[in-house]
Amino acid sequence: MESLAQLEALCERLYNSQDSAERAHAENTLKCFSMNVDYISQCQYILDNALTPYALMLASSSLLKQVTEHTLALQLRLDIRNYIVNYLATRGPKLQPFVIGSLIQLLCRVTKFGWFDDDRFRDVVKESMNFMSQATSDHYAIGLKILNQLVSEMNQPNPGLPSTHHRRVACSFRDQALFQIFQISLTSLRQLQNDDVNRLQELALSLSLKCLSFDFVGTSIDESSEEFGTVQIPSSWKPLLEDPSTLQIYFDYYAITKPPLSKEALECLVRLASVRRSLFTNDAARSKFLAHLMTGTKEILHTGQGLADHENYHEYCRLLGRFKVNYQLSELVNVEGYSDWIRLVAEFTTKSLQSWQWASSSVYYLLGLWSRLVTSVPYLKGDAPSLLDEFVPAITEGFITSRFDSVQAGFPDDLSENPLDNVELLQDQLDCFPYLCRFQYERSSLFIINIMEPILQTYTEKARVQTSAKSELSVIEAKLAWIVHIIASIVKIKQSTGCSAESQEVFDAELSAHVLQLINVTDLGLHSQRYGELSKQRLDRAILVFFQNFRKSYVGDQAMHSSKQLYARLSELLGLHDHLLLLNVIVSKIATNLKSYAESEEVIDHTLSLFLELASGYMTGKLLLKLDTVKFIIAHHTEQFPFLEEYRCSRSRTTFYYTIGWLIFMEDSAIKFKSSMEPLLQAFIRLESTPDAMFRTDNVKYALIGLMRDLRGIAMATNSRRTYGFLFDWLYPAHFPLLLRGISHWTDTPEVTTPLLKFVAEFVLNKAQRLTFDSSSPNGILLFREVSKLIVAYGSRILSLPNAADIYAFKYKGIWISVTILTRALAGNYVNFGVFELYGDRALADALDIALKMTLSIPLADILAFRKLTKAYFAFIEILFNSHILFILNLDTNTFMHIVGSLESGLKGLDTNISSQCASAVDSLAAFYFDNITMGEAPTSPAAINLARHIADCPRLFPEILKTLFEIVLFEDCGNQWSLSRPMLSLILVGEQIFTDLKAQILASQPADQHQRLSLCFDKLMVDVTRSLDSKNRDKFTQNLTLFRNEFRVK
Repeated sequence: MESLAQLEALCERLYNSQDSAERAHAENTLKCFSMNVDYISQCQYILDNALTPYALMLASSSLLKQVTEHTLALQLRLDIRNYIVNYLATRGPKLQPFVIGSLIQLLCRVTKFGWFDDDRFRDVVKESMNFMSQATSDHYAIGLKILNQLVSEMNQPNPGLPSTHHRRVACSFRDQALFQIFQISLTSLRQLQNDDVNRLQELALSLSLKCLSFDFVGTSIDESSEEFGTVQIPSSWKPLLEDPSTLQIYFDYYAITKPPLSKEALECLVRLASVRRSLFTNDAARSKFLAHLMTGTKEILHTGQGLADHENYHEYCRLLGRFKVNYQLSELVNVEGYSDWIRLVAEFTTKSLQSWQWASSSVYYLLGLWSRLVTSVPYLKGDAPSLLDEFVPAITEGFITSRFDSVQAGFPDDLSENPLDNVELLQDQLDCFPYLCRFQYERSSLFIINIMEPILQTYTEKARVQTSAKSELSVIEAKLAWIVHIIASIVKIKQSTGCSAESQEVFDAELSAHVLQLINVTDLGLHSQRYGELSKQRLDRAILVFFQNFRKSYVGDQAMHSSKQLYARLSELLGLHDHLLLLNVIVSKIATNLKSYAESEEVIDHTLSLFLELASGYMTGKLLLKLDTVKFIIAHHTEQFPFLEEYRCSRSRTTFYYTIGWLIFMEDSAIKFKSSMEPLLQAFIRLESTPDAMFRTDNVKYALIGLMRDLRGIAMATNSRRTYGFLFDWLYPAHFPLLLRGISHWTDTPEVTTPLLKFVAEFVLNKAQRLTFDSSSPNGILLFREVSKLIVAYGSRILSLPNAADIYAFKYKGIWISVTILTRALAGNYVNFGVFELYGDRALADALDIALKMTLSIPLADILAFRKLTKAYFAFIEILFNSHILFILNLDTNTFMHIVGSLESGLKGLDTNISSQCASAVDSLAAFYFDNITMGEAPTSPAAINLARHIADCPRLFPEILKTLFEIVLFEDCGNQWSLSRPMLSLILVGEQIFTDLKAQILASQPADQHQRLSLCFDKLMVDVTRSLDSKNRDKFTQNLTLFRNEFRVK
């Protein structure tokens, strides 16, 4: 007994100790209970005899781990299950809640994993009902908890269970048990309605919600998002849902409970409001259901009950939002009491808008409802009035006013609170608003203009003043930012149905003209001293959003013909009569922002992304080149823009030069290119003339970083053989020595090496076949030699440096970029690699050596832990196996085995791209073995002899990989079956015995009554497949494999 006391003390430490070393020691000592199957009986002993809840918790959680991770014998699992049910029945009420929770989870996990193994596992629902029929509320609670956990367990995929098996269990559970469990939840709710045992009501409600949220059709809805589609309830539930008492019980519970229970009742109603339309017997039954929902929601609006609680309020808004998602306006209008309902919803919306501080994010559900209602008006037939004309304009105006009030009251200083800071989210939230404005556009646009004009007037006058109160100006700027965002969202959606396009365009022009007038003022007088102020930055970002949306709707290719009215009106108002003049306004603002903002990365990045959108559009790019402003930017791109000197914005330089590159290369003139590159040439000359002694100074460091980022932008913009040729001839051979010097002097400074290596990675990438040199040109080989020098210089130095605290930033990042450079050069198809060995040039051998040393210096666990490193490593290994397999075969056996072992890890990973790359590498290896050793005479070439030796040293290598491939194809959902089938055939042909043994192994792991059927499946797999690796034979095997997989998985 003493040992049990010691165990209890250890468990106490494991769960309660504040000291992490003590906890780790306890965890280590107790690990055996969850790892070793022999300890299962000890766990039972602990459950029977231990006195502390922590020891019980250990036993329960260890059994859960055993059941999940080990395949236990059927009888043992049945014993565990029966033991837990009896244990809960006898000792359950006295246990701590966390122990009960853990035991119930164990019971449900055993049930799920054994669902198809024995029908006794399925008795769990019946047993829960036995608990609920006991006299005590504690037993009743345990019964409800079991059902709650069971529905969750069945709905949630498990790490140890293939997802196809999970779906089969979930579907069987849905068809056999879920409806009964939902009925139990409803019965319990009715029984408990007049009871004041809060805990039981909570469990019954949460059980209802879990049943209604079940993933009925396997679409695995993303639970993190608040939106979901229709709820696909099975047809067998129809009578229950058409029974009015089902809906009513949730409305009743909302009325009698307090939060958070009332919120759960509303959540159930949100799900019921989303039930698929086809479930109902006929239109009458559906209308009856809808009328009931309307009456219930109307009742809540009348009394306002529970809406003072934030969570209830939010959920209630969601419920209203569902009305138009699942029902059509014509159905809503024909429900008796529609006019009362719509009036109450309109009042509720207006009230919500007035209390904006409180209802901020919930309001968007309501706006979504109204916008869906107004977009359906044109399709409304029949005489019943929709009454929307009466309410929508007031809601539109209420929304705009509420935004103003929010500014006037001032947001808290906490920046995360201000919606104007998150531009992308704000635009998403405003998506539904334009439909409301355009519903009665004349009235709405006049309202916006009337509200905007006095503020614009004040703002213009402030420009002439010498000083002004900061806070006053900030409020004005914030109001203007809101108006500009709202106008931007309206312009984004060109027109909604219901009135003529011409008149809509005229109003668009009126609103846009006001924003354009504002732009004339924003950078004058006093305003030009406010670039450091947040409110000014928010206003400028709103203007950029307006430009982005306006451009998509009204500037460029498609918009030329469709926007005559708009330009006619803009011409009257501001004299802007065509695209070119408008583009000039946009580009002038871009230039002003780039000149004025050095302190806000957000504004610079946003401005540059707009500039890039304009430059890369075919039509707008051509128009830009006609503008003097753009010619000026291209000619003076270094001296005019202070953000280029700001180290904080140095990443933006790449985008800036990418855009400049687009514009330069559009003209396709070598002279233009050279003159534009003059400032970069000067930077090169300055750095090249710096003596070595001075090369490690900050000035050189920042100049080098900037130059590399600029060059990468220019290189990204070269999209054709001709433009790439301009850049290549300009850089090579004159300036490559500087890159080598930079890498050699600054190896220990990732801030310098990362941009430098990233530029080279861009420069060697053969996208759009831009790296195609003439047949007589040695440029491809010369470029590779330079790349080899750079990689060797970096690799040999970085490997000799000690590791830093942040090893990824210090070493791994540079290594994966170097490996990517080499991979791109090897795969670019512009170098004949045979030349190097032929002429005794070590460039290729040295580059491969150092790249391999760099990858081998990183533990495999780290390679798999960092996503970018993983991608670079496997792309490199694939190209080695496919194009340079002799290099791999000449390695020593340990290294060879390590690399092939890493391919197996890659195959098992979740990323289909990587597993396809690994499959391709394995296929190259097995095909080489088949062609040179299996089918050849005695191996003659050194590489074949080496491979034979490696395999002889490690005879389990090929069988293990083939086993892994079969397991993935048979027992998992793989999206790349075609890729995986290729190495499977090569490995089967390498040694018939391997395949025979594996077949026996797989059959042994399956139930005995299936052996004969599965054995026939295996025979069919090789039908009509010959001993060759030509493509016809491979395709035949791939077809057979698909049939084999489908037949094998039928149970």
